[in-house]
Amino acid sequence: MESSHTTPQPRFPDGLRALRNRNYRFFFVGQGISNIGTWMQMVATSWLVFRLTGSSFMMGLVSFSAQLPAFIFSPVAGVVGDRFNRKKILIIAQAGAMAQASALAAVTLLGVVNVWQVMALGFVLGCVNAFEMPTRHALVPEMIEQRHDLSNAIALHSGLFNAARLVGPAIAGLLVASAGEGVCFTVNAVSFIAALAALKAMRIAPRNRNGIHATFIADLREGIAYLTEFPPIPILLAIVAVLTMNAMMFPVLLPIFAGRILEGGSLTYGFLVAASGLGALAATVFLARRRSVLGLDRVIAICFSLFGLGLIAFSFSRLLLLSLCILTVIGFAMIGALTSCNTIIQTIVDEEKRGRIMSFYIMVFMGASPFGSFLSGLISEHAGAQATVFGGGLLCLLGSVLFALNLPAMRRYTKPLFLKMGIIKSDSKPYGMDQIY
Repeated sequence: MESSHTTPQPRFPDGLRALRNRNYRFFFVGQGISNIGTWMQMVATSWLVFRLTGSSFMMGLVSFSAQLPAFIFSPVAGVVGDRFNRKKILIIAQAGAMAQASALAAVTLLGVVNVWQVMALGFVLGCVNAFEMPTRHALVPEMIEQRHDLSNAIALHSGLFNAARLVGPAIAGLLVASAGEGVCFTVNAVSFIAALAALKAMRIAPRNRNGIHATFIADLREGIAYLTEFPPIPILLAIVAVLTMNAMMFPVLLPIFAGRILEGGSLTYGFLVAASGLGALAATVFLARRRSVLGLDRVIAICFSLFGLGLIAFSFSRLLLLSLCILTVIGFAMIGALTSCNTIIQTIVDEEKRGRIMSFYIMVFMGASPFGSFLSGLISEHAGAQATVFGGGLLCLLGSVLFALNLPAMRRYTKPLFLKMGIIKSDSKPYGMDQIY
């Protein structure tokens, strides 16, 4: 990693302290611009499928096709990320995503788009994301020179995506209503220029690859063994799976809520997505201001239960203003829990296995998404969108109880690591009981 002893570090507020790192500043700006385009494309795609088909099942199927590749290919991508240059992998992946957005824009602007083209191009993007997402997550610690800035960097990384969730859908709603979905896809394609320029400007030292084996299979087996033999990681991944499956169910159904239950249009849909983004951004600010990973396990438990309660409340809402308020709470709880899981995993994992473990994180994160999307479309066709969201809320409440019961066991494994890292200063107090969460 780059040394900073020759150049004074710029000063930033404590909540933005990770930006003191030059490489991370480039990453932050480039990804921030690109993420706005990404959210614009996500919103425009959902509305395009809804306009073409009017079917919640087809909306779920299209989302399923875009997310399934990550479930299939992420373990392989994790091995690739640990064996090769992560920055170069990201450049190739970003260029692939740019090409996909350009193709989607072309068929839409030419007026020849159909749902099967959207599904096929979504599958292509899913294959790109299978390699891009775990590599990007694993690369973040390489940009950070001071270990104590890592939790802040992860929180800000999440904040980029969720700040874009606030801005992108609102812009997309206006553009779809005035110019059509194709313009949103075009803007997304152009936004990748910023991400590619930022990656090219970053200077990251080569990693130590002493732990890499001669074959892909040996590396993959080592990653699986590490995952299964260290209980905190499977526990956290189980939480991510339940959260993500339900987090993907209600966005797929949001056009139904916007168009039929709240009697609005694309602009209403954009505001609904932006409301959850506002809550997510608030969660990011909350997490970025925290000084330590300690206490994040209780944040997960609280946010997990709050997410379930929010889904239940949203399923009953018939008023736009009330729905926007509830979605703000849902966005806060969702990102509070998911980012806390990510931060704990990134903190406790061995550096030489980071790419593989983050690939399992993405496999669960993205793998649960297609099943959530598919089930939401299938169930809502028979039970309705409101009943589907209500059931997801109940599932999350049950998951939060099970996680709370497993907290003592997880802390028995993480405490020695935190003592070794200096995160916990003394072994004299019971870990987890002396913290203000």
